[in-house]
Amino acid sequence: MDVITVLLIEDDPMVREVNRQFIEQIKGFSLIGYASNGIEGINKIKQLTPELVFMDIFMPEQDGIITLGKIREEHLPVDVIAVTAANDMPTVQRILHLGVYDYIMKPFTFERIEQTLKNYQSYRKKISGMQDLTQHDVDHLMQQRLPEQVVVTKTGTKAITVEELPKGFNRATLDKVLAYIQTSEGAVSAEEVSTYIGTARVTARRYLDFLEKQNLLKVEIQYGSVGRPIHRYYI
Repeated sequence: MDVITVLLIEDDPMVREVNRQFIEQIKGFSLIGYASNGIEGINKIKQLTPELVFMDIFMPEQDGIITLGKIREEHLPVDVIAVTAANDMPTVQRILHLGVYDYIMKPFTFERIEQTLKNYQSYRKKISGMQDLTQHDVDHLMQQRLPEQVVVTKTGTKAITVEELPKGFNRATLDKVLAYIQTSEGAVSAEEVSTYIGTARVTARRYLDFLEKQNLLKVEIQYGSVGRPIHRYYI
């Protein structure tokens, strides 16, 4: 399969450089250009015709959401991976509705980028020879679009595949739970997680318990003077 061409749209020079270094370490991808805002990004997409765009959401002049909308309105044949600090549910939903291939929250690791790009390679290879599709083909493609979740711990990394998720679990929710814990300064409770991700406390607790059973989180029990003890989780 040919090398996949990539365009970076990112206004922060330091983040742009980190993205460049990460992408250039992964075989099968070629970085062909940069843009510092959405207006420049649209022009570069038309000029360079990349197959994949890495794009920030918060940018001057024209943000990533407007840029994504224009990409879809103009039917530009390019896939988009959002790499951004945006973590509020309305923004995430708007971006997902606009059809990004993946959504990676800052701060991110090389392992997270690597898994996404390798998954994207596999996805592109799979669709390259397809014509008429069966429901089985579509189901398989949809599963391939969901990357492994790579969790960084003090003792190394571990990838959670889609197949390993319990019934009823959602990849996007798991990503948000992990993003909150990884950026928190200390141990967090199910109530704190539920407030952040916008779900019921019992739902947050299910995700936290799952991650603990995977040996990705540890739990400490905090006893108060009255009421039930509080379970607090940390990496």
